[in-house]
Amino acid sequence: MSKKDSDVFSVDKLRELLELMKEFDLSELDLVQADQEIRFARGGKAPVMVAQPAPVAAAAPVAAAAPAADAPKAADGPHIKVISAPMVGTYYSKPKPESEDFVKVGSKVSVDTVICIVEAMKVFNEIPAEISGTVVEVLARNEDAVDFGRPLFKVDTRG
Repeated sequence: MSKKDSDVFSVDKLRELLELMKEFDLSELDLVQADQEIRFARGGKAPVMVAQPAPVAAAAPVAAAAPAADAPKAADGPHIKVISAPMVGTYYSKPKPESEDFVKVGSKVSVDTVICIVEAMKVFNEIPAEISGTVVEVLARNEDAVDFGRPLFKVDTRG
């Protein structure tokens, strides 16, 4: 195999990868080769390519600051209920691209409030909250691929 054939950044390889992203409905792809990195992300009609140098490894790893173990989380507790995806599909937070989200943090919901849409096999399914309360956390982004049971929202059932 020649060096050109093994270069993941050759135009032919990039085209091949874009076709694979379409074929398998992938939303993101990150590649690193030596000191080069490329990220493909799909969200609209055409994939977006972002190329940048790969980060240089530091001598010592830097740990991210973690919250204190005893610090209470706003979105945890016995009164917090999770609304999960009822099916596999594509999550939509709004009815139309130019519309506002169905719900956001602070929104009051009731059992019949539509909180999102999950598209499965070209059918757009409106998903009701099925519980009453206040949305305290949105766990999915618009156009995310979701699996059955993936947590989408946290709702405080106290109000």
